Amino acid sequence: MAFRDVNARRHIGLQQLSALASTGRTFLGPMKSHKFIVDEITNQSTLICSAVRLMESLDLTSAVGQLLNEAIQAQNKEFKTGMSTLLFLVGAWSSAVVECLQQSVPVPAIVSVMSEGLNSCCDRVQCLQMPIHDVKKELCSSRVRPKAFESKTGQAGCDGLTNPWNLLCFQRDISAAEAVIPINSCSHQGDDCHKFLVSPLAGFGSVASVVKAVGDKSSSALSGSGVTASSCITRKLTHSRHFSTLGKSCFASQDRHVQGHLSGPSADLCGSCGLGHLAVALSHGNQTSVKLLQSIAAYQQERAECGGSSQVNIAEIVTCCVLGLPESYSCVSPGFVTLVSPEQATVVKHFADKPLRVLLMDGDLTEGYRHLGFNRPPNVRTILERPTPQGGRAGDVWLNRMSDILMSFEVNLVLVKGNVCKNFMERCIASRILVIGCVARDVLCAFGAATGAQAVTYLSQLSASSVGNGAWAELWKTGDGRAVDLGELLPARISAGGIPLLTAVLTTALPSKAQLLEDQFWTLLYRLHHALKDGKVFPGGGAVELLCLSHIQALAEQPGRPGNDRAVREVPSPWLAEYKSIVLQALASGWKRYLSVLLCNTAKASSELEAGASVDHHLQKAAACGSPSAYILEEFRRGGVLRSGYEPFPDQVTDLKVCDNVTAKTEAWRRALDLVLLVLQTDAEIITGPRGNQILNSPVSSEFMFL
Repeated sequence: MAFRDVNARRHIGLQQLSALASTGRTFLGPMKSHKFIVDEITNQSTLICSAVRLMESLDLTSAVGQLLNEAIQAQNKEFKTGMSTLLFLVGAWSSAVVECLQQSVPVPAIVSVMSEGLNSCCDRVQCLQMPIHDVKKELCSSRVRPKAFESKTGQAGCDGLTNPWNLLCFQRDISAAEAVIPINSCSHQGDDCHKFLVSPLAGFGSVASVVKAVGDKSSSALSGSGVTASSCITRKLTHSRHFSTLGKSCFASQDRHVQGHLSGPSADLCGSCGLGHLAVALSHGNQTSVKLLQSIAAYQQERAECGGSSQVNIAEIVTCCVLGLPESYSCVSPGFVTLVSPEQATVVKHFADKPLRVLLMDGDLTEGYRHLGFNRPPNVRTILERPTPQGGRAGDVWLNRMSDILMSFEVNLVLVKGNVCKNFMERCIASRILVIGCVARDVLCAFGAATGAQAVTYLSQLSASSVGNGAWAELWKTGDGRAVDLGELLPARISAGGIPLLTAVLTTALPSKAQLLEDQFWTLLYRLHHALKDGKVFPGGGAVELLCLSHIQALAEQPGRPGNDRAVREVPSPWLAEYKSIVLQALASGWKRYLSVLLCNTAKASSELEAGASVDHHLQKAAACGSPSAYILEEFRRGGVLRSGYEPFPDQVTDLKVCDNVTAKTEAWRRALDLVLLVLQTDAEIITGPRGNQILNSPVSSEFMFL
């Protein structure tokens, strides 16, 4: 067994944490840099652009690496967003804590002051929260489009790489003109305790909310919308599949012969319009996923008859990646789209224009499958569970019996939650029975509700009441009606009358990019889901972090004890003021580094030094304003908080509003700091097992004590 003091050499654990976190630096912000992960054994590579996939790809053998992976996986499991922020802040605050240790700041003081400082930040930024109801109402009331979006020919530009406002353009041939609504904001006047600003929501539409800054410099509150613009001149889009004026016809029909692609929302759908624009604000530049999500929101809103729930039902959404097609073919199809083998595709073609009897299996379709909780008979010792005499007759008996059961109930389609026996799959194909394995539970539930089928665990449980009716299957076709034949796997669409299930078909010509596209889609979907669940959003683009930085710096300059924590009271009082300032400045350095890297990654600063100077400039202006929150909201309304003189594309639209989730962001902050403080409070690393012998013969053996 090997023993090492982790506080030796500037706390090794925090150094490892900082080094691991630095690998995800380029994931911060909307303009992420991709990374290739190459497997040395298989020489296969994959393209990643998220902290989750990075942690899955790294060989995390250290205890610190495993803790970091657990924190990121927990954030991903709960929110599906905020992992890049968590990863970056872990690295920034680890380095900041090491600097505190170098200045001989006691560990209890670091833990308490940093914890209370972050809690104070979370309370302070509540004034920046924007209610979802007001956001959707204002977005739907007027779709603002700046003049920079209009090309010389008077048509909407279609270059999505250089014009982010194209995120609101759903077809490349859209031609429309919309008037820009002028909105006048109130100016700051001295240190007046009642300052009124047009809220950032005014930048979205024609309704302005009022923000009142209360007397002291550290508080402001959001009120409801109160000012309405006088007029709005818009021209309806008549040639856009996302703003079609065909009414409900493209959604209400569940006829099996209708082409399996969704049109977009009609112009009358206030709810879907608001959700669509909210999706743009939360997309952070992910144009492909925005188009898909807007179609999904419009479809689900139409099913709710525009007066029901405005929530996005994630249980009714699945994804399918189709390789070999350009990304422009990505679309949303009603029903369940999945990949099948060429042999299964032959069965699907045979089922054209035929109703299918469907069976749902809640488990594996194999001979040896036993459900969870299965108890074997007591006092029985199994010598050989599945004997295989010469010729494999026992296996054939099971295959024949299961096939006879399906044939007796005239089952055509079997959807299995788990794995399917390969031999049984071949037997079913020969009998023209379509079996689909690895189907999500939500898909089974949707088909059960639409067809009346009841899921069974074993085929021996099958009865007439368990079989559903009214399903059908066909090969999936592209938007222009062409069938897809890509060789190894073919997309097939399975549906039923009245089924609410939707499949986001993600197409790409690069196999290594398939997982990336799927991750981006689910990230945006969950951002919208959590925004609706929270009922509020934060202004994005670094607005919240800038307020945190300003607030922490103000606290660091204030005299007195940072809190009443018992650990702080144990620290001698004469040192407390000095420790408080050092620790809070370390916490603030993490925010500043976050904002600086964000500016660099979005090409708003040519270097981190220039980005830091820009952040300091905004801090000075916020302090001079008297109310940092009021200044930040005003800057956000004008087109972005962290604007600078350096713009790589001068003609680029600058007032596209970006929003962030409230709960996901603050929880990412808390998880990051909790991990750093947890590693800080560890004092030893004990290694057991055969690895101890490897360390004994390694160059770092001098750091360990062998027991």
